[in-house]
Amino acid sequence: MHYLLDLVRRHKAGEAVGIHSVCSAHPLVIEAAVETAKERGLPLLVEATSNQVNQDGGYTGMTPDAFRDFVHGIADRAGLARSQVLLGGDHLGPNAWQHLPPGEAMARADILIERYVAAGFRKIHLDCSMSCAGDPVPLADEIVAARAARLCAVAERAWQAAGGEAPVYIVGTEVPVPGGAHEDLQELAVTTPHAARATIEAHRAAFAEAGLEAAWPRAIGLVVQPGVEFDHHKVIDYRPDKARALSRFIEEVPGMVFEAHSTDYQTAARLAELVRDHFAILKVGPGLTFALRETLWALADIEHEMNGAEDGAGFKATVLEVMRAEPEYWRKYYHDAGRARFDQQYSLSDRIRYYWPHPAIQAAQARLLASLERTPAPLTLLSQYLPAQYEAVREGRLRNRPADLIKEGVARVLRQYMDACTAGAATKELEPCL
Repeated sequence: MHYLLDLVRRHKAGEAVGIHSVCSAHPLVIEAAVETAKERGLPLLVEATSNQVNQDGGYTGMTPDAFRDFVHGIADRAGLARSQVLLGGDHLGPNAWQHLPPGEAMARADILIERYVAAGFRKIHLDCSMSCAGDPVPLADEIVAARAARLCAVAERAWQAAGGEAPVYIVGTEVPVPGGAHEDLQELAVTTPHAARATIEAHRAAFAEAGLEAAWPRAIGLVVQPGVEFDHHKVIDYRPDKARALSRFIEEVPGMVFEAHSTDYQTAARLAELVRDHFAILKVGPGLTFALRETLWALADIEHEMNGAEDGAGFKATVLEVMRAEPEYWRKYYHDAGRARFDQQYSLSDRIRYYWPHPAIQAAQARLLASLERTPAPLTLLSQYLPAQYEAVREGRLRNRPADLIKEGVARVLRQYMDACTAGAATKELEPCL
């Protein structure tokens, strides 16, 4: 991960530069991310979570090898060199096996880490903050750090066996849980410098105790809570004044920046402020699939206006019927029965993203896109339902094809992140990934 090490060095030297991390397994989201990276001449960082991709397949059905091949295949088709694709693993630890005793859960986490690194993932978030069966709640920093060091040792052995670039590591975790809050939020407490220092020192000591002094300089990022989050219908915006002490603290820590999770739905200005304040790695996931859902919904409305209900693909109805019949992914999150149908579609937590691979939904989506391929949306309806894409089509920057319209909806979000991460860059070109 020479690119990330160099990026951190540049940031610590005073350049307000960063990188966004795409946390999604949706093919159209990854295509949009690949195409925008190629458009800007930048590398692309894509990450998978331990629940999403693991040795058992995760909820995507993909192992680390399969996810790597999935991303590389999209990059190959788009003409983005594989050397420009950086793969990371997010929240790697016992998260998927919290119901097991710690010994069993950590044994499975060992395998998880080994498989990720062997598959070529080189940005590794060591997250052992979750309590397993029989553990105290919450876990002490020392226990979290010792378990993280154990997994780091596994990663180092896997890297040495596989060869290639050495892994870089992220430590720490955010509060609330990943993927958006489950309840209504009003305000969040920003991580204190004292807590950040304690996390770093606990991990530094644990690495040393495990004989991992050579790996510690590659611990480039600390996950903290900068005071950003979203719940179902509200966004807690970044407030630089509240994070000022935390921002100043990391300036004293050599070789390390902050990694900010749950930055979805922040404004372009707030994203740039986060990078300026040393949150140099910005994670985004639900915000991208939310943009994808918005565009799909608009295309369904366009198709309905063109053909009428009796001839339509019934895309929205199919998605909502599948969600009603199979509530596993949203039932714990949407507690108001009277608003469930609304939340299924419009909640910022975007639980709908778990349903896109469903065969019935895939078939309905294919019918919708085929209909709009045969008869492209008229400009009048593009203007009505997708005004940004309408402008791009009119200016000749975008084809009036449904897949392109969808990817442009996602790309508009991605470009905000790219702008934020390069706004403070020096005028010299970024060095390519090695």
